[in-house]
Amino acid sequence: MAAEVIVDIAKTFPDRLTVRASFRMELEPPPVLVLFGPSGSGKTTILRCLAGLEWPERGTIRFGAETWVDTASGIRRPPQQRRIGYMSQDYALFPTYSVADNIAYGLGDVPESERQQRIGEVVDLLRLQGTERLRPARLSGGQQQRVALARVLARRPRLLLLDEPLSALDLPTRSSLRGELRSLLKQLGIPTIVVTHDWEEALALGDRMIVLHEGRVLQEGTPQQVFNRPGDAEVAKIVGMETVMPGRIVEAAQGLVMVEVEKQKLVAVGGEDVGPEVFVCIRAEDILLEAAPAGATSARNQLAGTVREVAPMGALVRVEIDCGFPLSAMITRSAVEDLHLSPGVPVVAAIKAGSVHLVPRRNDT
Repeated sequence: MAAEVIVDIAKTFPDRLTVRASFRMELEPPPVLVLFGPSGSGKTTILRCLAGLEWPERGTIRFGAETWVDTASGIRRPPQQRRIGYMSQDYALFPTYSVADNIAYGLGDVPESERQQRIGEVVDLLRLQGTERLRPARLSGGQQQRVALARVLARRPRLLLLDEPLSALDLPTRSSLRGELRSLLKQLGIPTIVVTHDWEEALALGDRMIVLHEGRVLQEGTPQQVFNRPGDAEVAKIVGMETVMPGRIVEAAQGLVMVEVEKQKLVAVGGEDVGPEVFVCIRAEDILLEAAPAGATSARNQLAGTVREVAPMGALVRVEIDCGFPLSAMITRSAVEDLHLSPGVPVVAAIKAGSVHLVPRRNDT
């Protein structure tokens, strides 16, 4: 049997949610597992239970052949016996310590010669040469992140736990470091669990992904599977499907279905097995807006509508449209100017069949 991390726990907070999490993570080949969900969904609680910083009232945590927690048997292995590397989202660097001293923290039981060797190894690995004597205040956000990770790696952990590892960084730095962190995690070959609520981060870092909401595991799979084929409407909203509407499949043939949404009909890729009652889920970036009447397009769905709101969102603009049901599109500023978009302007929303995602809808939903 392959070595696994096995988590099956319940942790209750007074006047708050109860986290009930059950999942497995194979340790070979070393994966990056993403715990994904909105704030307050229980992600950090699970991570802290794995680290030994929180204790569940019920359940078990196992790492390979070792039992770290078994509430029924009274087993509670302390953090120092788990050989994990835990990095909190605020990095928790000591402001009066140098980079080298921050990295060395926690290596007090390691002989001096080996301690210096380990510091040198992680400084080289994370490209921190020349910063060894600097204090954190003199470092960039990206450098502070690397120092925090270096301190964790110097302990030579067998499991990495990263809590929102990029959230403390500004947006440009965060974007540039996603790929770098992914490459580093693959290079290290250490099983890793990452907590994030950022979908770009989840897609960039994860091999597997678990979606959490209100303390419950809703779906598990590769990030691409979860984002492209959410298992239900709740997951669709969590992973950023801006349009989620109830619909009903009225026709199916040759791998395509016709689904009715508020008297509008859309063509989607799918089969009768997902219906007939479904949720229709569409990402804002998958919608192409055209001036009415629409020109030639390869999109099977062309919905006439009226602009209700134009909201700048940084480099992009969110356009809310009424096309018989509310629809959100995300387009460039230049597209807004070219189409002269403002509230009340008629438009056509073009959507490819493959961009209309269908998930089953329970009859009582």
